[in-house]
Amino acid sequence: MKKDNFKIAGQLLKSRLIVGTGKYKNFKETALAIKASGADMVTVAVRRVNILDKKKPILTDYLNPKKIKYLPNTAGCYDAEESLRTLRLAREMGGWKMVKLEVLGDKKTLYPNMIETLKATKILVKEGFKVLAYCSDDPILTKKLEDLGASAIMPLASPIGSGQGIVNKINLSIIIKNSKVPVIVDAGIGTPSDATIAMEMGCQAVLVNSAIALSHKPILMAEAFKYAVISGRKAFLAGRMQKKLYAKASTPSKGLI
Repeated sequence: MKKDNFKIAGQLLKSRLIVGTGKYKNFKETALAIKASGADMVTVAVRRVNILDKKKPILTDYLNPKKIKYLPNTAGCYDAEESLRTLRLAREMGGWKMVKLEVLGDKKTLYPNMIETLKATKILVKEGFKVLAYCSDDPILTKKLEDLGASAIMPLASPIGSGQGIVNKINLSIIIKNSKVPVIVDAGIGTPSDATIAMEMGCQAVLVNSAIALSHKPILMAEAFKYAVISGRKAFLAGRMQKKLYAKASTPSKGLI
């Protein structure tokens, strides 16, 4: 397991759990939860981060970008143009080239607008960005994202913040099987067991925000997710037993007393 590090877009990560930084009570709780999670990469909504008001707390005061990798995202963007402008700003602010592209279709479902996502991915890749693309669980469209040069595919497990877990294992299994780039389950994870299932299926990583931040004890929940992801990954590498229709005794049938 020591050699099973996670590499994405040239970046080497020790943890396969990526954690969001939104919805916590305060930055102190954010930092403590992320530390407990063991994550070495966090997502940051560029459009919502405080960069102007010096009187208000700043995320970088609590999470040192030199010690933990920041993954700027385009949360709150509803077309390719908005997303491009946001990520270009992130590059100017911190030199970030590895980014999470998130183009939403509407404010009610927060489902990805795949037409705009494909459009933005094509442009960003040409500009030298390493794109991790939030997307629907459509195997055809996710393959198209990969063909356009996306560095990772991030299909939703279920609607953002819903906590419903993985609602379509068939599609996710097809995506994992067909993808040559990392598949990271993003959105809808509700419990550590959801994360374990995703990892057992062969996902390279999971991204979790609401399930940790909105729990009664975020720091404890973050630690639970840490071990859930590790457990799921080990189970995937070990290979599960074959399912059988009927029972099969675990003890030998020969030499009975």
